[in-house]
Amino acid sequence: MKISHLISFVTSAVLSLSILSGCTETKEEPEKLFFTPETYPIVDGSTVTIPLSEMLASRLMDLPLEEARQYIIHNKTHEGYVNLIEKNADIIFVTSPSAEELELAKKNDMELEVIPIVSEAFVFLTGKDNPVSELSLEEIRRIYSGEITNWKDVGGLDMSITAYQRPVNSGSQTGFLDLVMKDLTPMEAPIEQTIAGMGELIDSVAAYTDSPDGLGYSYYYYTSEMWGNDRVKLLEVSGIEPNPQTITSGEYPLQTAYYAVIRNDESADSPVRKMISYLLSEDGQAMVEEAGYVRVKEKP
Repeated sequence: MKISHLISFVTSAVLSLSILSGCTETKEEPEKLFFTPETYPIVDGSTVTIPLSEMLASRLMDLPLEEARQYIIHNKTHEGYVNLIEKNADIIFVTSPSAEELELAKKNDMELEVIPIVSEAFVFLTGKDNPVSELSLEEIRRIYSGEITNWKDVGGLDMSITAYQRPVNSGSQTGFLDLVMKDLTPMEAPIEQTIAGMGELIDSVAAYTDSPDGLGYSYYYYTSEMWGNDRVKLLEVSGIEPNPQTITSGEYPLQTAYYAVIRNDESADSPVRKMISYLLSEDGQAMVEEAGYVRVKEKP
């Protein structure tokens, strides 16, 4: 069961986004928010959204960034969803929910609002010395289905493809299944090719630079801003390079987002809804860019 099939969980999110987006297109300034450390909502989320949370806390509590960091703890994607569902967090900044996380919400008689706040791209990477610079979506799917096993079959050298994956319920594995594999079942990766952390996956691919047979995946922001490694390169997908311009415009084919996720029983004027409204305002989107992310929509 994939996120795209679970309309009941996100219908209100789409409506909320429409309303909030509409507000940002008027001349009215968004409500000025201010929190103290005691009133700041409990925020959780993915590793990749920590810089976003820290800058947001700095802005909304009017604190230096270094001081604001002490109030931000992200427990990674799956734990963030669990904490939100169990009401140990008020809002989470994450990738899209997995089927298991949506089922957990359902078991707790809860619906989630999943609201995109940052544009993102799902990217594939290989060693910098690999002569392959582009893969089509079809080639990627055939590689991860186990049908293509040698780089020579996609225009590269005669060597086996070492295709890394992430564990189930990690944010990037959920993205990989929903955005790339869709109805296809990926081959079962050997234990040594299932990497716990996104950074470790990137480094594992980089370790194969001298014999560049590694292939992995991640999110654009994480690879470009959080875990730089000059021994890997991002691949074009179907001829399109992932960069801020192709991501914001929607030209790059593997589009996704980082989401603000809340419980749908939050009142219309709750602190977390006001926080989301700020993030979707022009000021909020400018802050997103300042933190190194890609805005969720083009500048007006």
